[in-house]
Amino acid sequence: MNYSYLGNWEDRTYNSNIEEKLLTTYLTKKGYSPTLITKALYELRVTANNYNESLYTNNKNVYKLLRYGVQVKAEAGENFETVHLIDRQNPEKNDFAIAEEVTVLGSREKRPDIVLYVNGIAVGVLELKRSTVSIGDGIRQSIVNQQKEFIGSFFSTVQFVLAGNDTEGLRYGAIGTPEKFFLKWKEDVEDVSRLQLDKYLLKICNKKRLIEIMYDFMLFDGGIKKLPRAHQYFGIKAAQEHIRRREGGIIWHTQGSGKSIVMVLLAKWILENNHKARVVIITDRDELDKQIERVFNEAGEPIKRTTSGHDLMTQLAEAKPRLLCSLVHKFGNKGVDNFEEFIKELESQPTKAVGELFLFVDE
Repeated sequence: MNYSYLGNWEDRTYNSNIEEKLLTTYLTKKGYSPTLITKALYELRVTANNYNESLYTNNKNVYKLLRYGVQVKAEAGENFETVHLIDRQNPEKNDFAIAEEVTVLGSREKRPDIVLYVNGIAVGVLELKRSTVSIGDGIRQSIVNQQKEFIGSFFSTVQFVLAGNDTEGLRYGAIGTPEKFFLKWKEDVEDVSRLQLDKYLLKICNKKRLIEIMYDFMLFDGGIKKLPRAHQYFGIKAAQEHIRRREGGIIWHTQGSGKSIVMVLLAKWILENNHKARVVIITDRDELDKQIERVFNEAGEPIKRTTSGHDLMTQLAEAKPRLLCSLVHKFGNKGVDNFEEFIKELESQPTKAVGELFLFVDE
């Protein structure tokens, strides 16, 4: 995978989820001044090690710094500058590395098998088991390690929790993911040219994809951190290509396949990558309308739930909000006899909408 090998860190003292020397080297290479680097490191360290907050909150706050950069001032009175800890646009220009047998001193000493570092920041923990030992053992090991009584603070920067062996392959989750919700990546299933563990490590930990998943496919949803399943990832990727070509399309879902997450992630991507974009989600059931409003709000994406067709059209005539939802049967007049005439009447008096509209029609 072209990662650097940092070595066996079993006997190395003061192993950390923020290897400041490695991060400083990377940021210096990017042209940041020593003052800005020192202040950015301080902000990252304080955010990652806030002992008054839960692991979920610390992880969420660190994620914001990784994704959006750290706002710091070189001197009092000067403007804020953004120190980007990870190069999102050029994944290959980040420093990817692994260390094995990383001894971490917490309330109790623990030793993750492999830690993945990006620019000196621990973003992945991988537990490996012999072929005769279940992956579940590795998953449970990481879950225990995340407890405050062990090395929970080490996981404040970790974005991927992985476990695998040669017979069962690989499972992945996030911090706080229960064992039963650890996922199996499915891609090129007919390819049996290598061990399943190697095959899927190469898929998920590919430099470009690792950064892409971190930036565009992670969700903090009301106290639960979520990673995408393979079909959600590929569905969104396909939709992105349609959007770039300015084409519509259909994503087929089965019950329980996670369409709400797909909508949230796709809407976030559209709004972030097109400053003129506005997203409107149309559903056909009141409970679904309420669910979508809840999911978006809990994911940190405020959404306006309109009360009628007229209300929606009024909202669309303004520049904000950029994210709206409505019920399909809020439109039209009851008792319309000639539907074609009714449509022509609507077309003859269109409402001016501000921005570029992207419509998600659910069922």
